[in-house]
Amino acid sequence: MTTTLLEVDGIETFYGASQALFGMSFDVREREVVTLIGRNGMGKSTTVKSIMGLLAPRHGSVRMAGEEVTGRAAHQVACSGLGLVPEGRRIFPNLTVRENLVATAGNRLGSASPWTLARVYDMFPRLQERERNLGSNLSGGEQQMLAIGRALMTNPRLLILDEATEGLAPLVRAEIWKCLARLKDEGLSLIVIDKNIEPLLRLADRHCIVEKGRVVWRGSSDELRQQPRLLQEYVGI
Repeated sequence: MTTTLLEVDGIETFYGASQALFGMSFDVREREVVTLIGRNGMGKSTTVKSIMGLLAPRHGSVRMAGEEVTGRAAHQVACSGLGLVPEGRRIFPNLTVRENLVATAGNRLGSASPWTLARVYDMFPRLQERERNLGSNLSGGEQQMLAIGRALMTNPRLLILDEATEGLAPLVRAEIWKCLARLKDEGLSLIVIDKNIEPLLRLADRHCIVEKGRVVWRGSSDELRQQPRLLQEYVGI
């Protein structure tokens, strides 16, 4: 039976006096891809921030590999094995591609086959071609590849991708989906948030539909395909 890697249990998160999450709960197992699906403003990105220590839930629990990480600083959460590709990429514009990749690199959990520059360049050859270019001089697609590569260089056990294909050209989006499929094949656990439902259905093992700060449905790709009304009701497609 696959071990549970991440457990999010009943977290409630606020922005000042405004509550954004109302008992958000789901889990991710080892070697599994899970999605968070829903309209904008339903709490998906707030969930990511709450997991990663960028927001502190007032109630509930986040556990990584059985270890409580709720309330820890973001860098401490990252050291537990969580990696993030944030919405908007947020690469360092004044560092080169190489400098972006090595800035936070490390094998803190002692992976037997860690991510290195060579592995990242093998996945994204364009980054090697642009190795000496500043982040600000990259295209949107190249910046997204760099954001993914930078997160992989921290050698996470679980990688979270928040809108990884947003605003990208179709050919670049296809390359990103191919990259995620390869990461899944290599056994990396993923949480993926994206508006492109069909690629999510092909990639993921399980889906969580998020509505008003809580999970209202969860199931497999086959189960979701058999209930198109769910996507119409909660995603609006």
